[in-house]
Parts: sequence; C-alpha cells; structure tokens
Amino acid sequence: MPGTDKAAQLSLFDQEPAATRVASRPEAKKPAIDPVFAAWRVREDPFPAAATLQELQQAMAGCQRCVLHEHRTTIVFGEGNPKARLMLVGEGPGANEDATGRPFVGVAGQLLDRILWAAGFAREEVYIANVVKCRPPGNRLPEPSEGAACFPYLLCQVRLIKPSILVCLGALATQALVDSRARITKVRGEWYEKAGIKIMPTFHPAALLRDPSKKKPVWDDFKKVRELHDLG
Repeated sequence: MPGTDKAAQLSLFDQEPAATRVASRPEAKKPAIDPVFAAWRVREDPFPAAATLQELQQAMAGCQRCVLHEHRTTIVFGEGNPKARLMLVGEGPGANEDATGRPFVGVAGQLLDRILWAAGFAREEVYIANVVKCRPPGNRLPEPSEGAACFPYLLCQVRLIKPSILVCLGALATQALVDSRARITKVRGEWYEKAGIKIMPTFHPAALLRDPSKKKPVWDDFKKVRELHDLG
C-alpha cells in the first residue's frame, strides 16, 4: 500500500468515531409539553411568546391560516374574565359578532346571557370564545379544515385562562374539545375531563331558538355546571 494511502488511513483512526462523539455529548433537554397541548395531542406550541391573552390576540392580527379571512370584517377573539373558572366555547361568529368583534351578541347570545343569569353567572365573570374566530360565509358551519386551522388559537386561550370548567356549546365545539365522533344528542349532560378541566357538552343557544324543547336539557346541564362551580 502506498505510503500516502497508509497515512490517510491512520489519520482516520486518529479521529474519534462520529457515534462516540454524539453519545459523549450531554443530551439537549426537550421542552416540556404543556398539559393542555398534551391532552389534545398538539405537540408544538405555535405561539410560545404569547404569555397573555393580549399578546395572543396581537399574534392573531392579520391571520390568514384559512380561507375565512377573505370574508371577515374582524377577528372575533373572545371576551370575559382572563382568569375565569368557567369558559364557554361556541362554533363561530355570526353577522353581529363579525360586525362588533364580540362573541355571542346576537339573538343566540342574548339567550346565552339569560341562561348564565339564571344559573347565577354574570357574563363578566366567565370567558366566552368560539372554535373559529372568523365568520363563515352565510353563517354556515365551519369546515373541518377551518376548525383545525383555528384550533391552536383556542387551545392557547384555554392554556392562558386555565378554566376549571369548560362548556361546549353545540356539536362543533364538542367534537373539537371532547371527541371528533361525538354526537351532541348522546353526550350532552355528561362530564368529561382533559388536562384537569371538567368539560360539559350542551346544546348551542341557537338550537334552543329553533327547538324550545331543548331548553330544559340545557337548564339541567347548567345546574350541574353551577353545582360543580360552587364546590370550588
């Protein structure tokens, strides 16, 4: 073997093998997954710098994660007590919400206010949001892709507010937060739990306007919410 080849061969043995070098280094610690993101199987925090709801809202400004941005007047972020123990989640904004930037201010919202009042809650002490933050055209239900695009925003709200009770208003919120296969007629009135949060699915207030017979089941559900809330 020529001397130059032998010298090159020996120089390889003088180097520490790559596998040994990697193994000898201390392993980088992976950031802990937030319990809320872990519970809903979201592996990456898309807004790590959002330490407050205000910062999250600023991060959402100009959002174009789905086609709904093409039709909106404004993003309907959500409102209420940033430290609320009770959080309510609906489907998406309607025309009144799109015009005002506030959730649940139309006829269904007025009914929700009366339900909250009857259950002993002031609107100001709870937090109200929707699965999607932009109005779907014609007030249609959000498409699955639209809900998926907005879902990380909703989970960030849940993570920052840290509610102990979460009420899903309607099928879409229930499927997003409880089980994608859930049927609201089957699961409403039952308690579920994720990340230490008690979750109560119930009918959307708009469903009560279409079918007044649903008012009693919703009242029964909110009595359960009141009872759990009173336990602290």
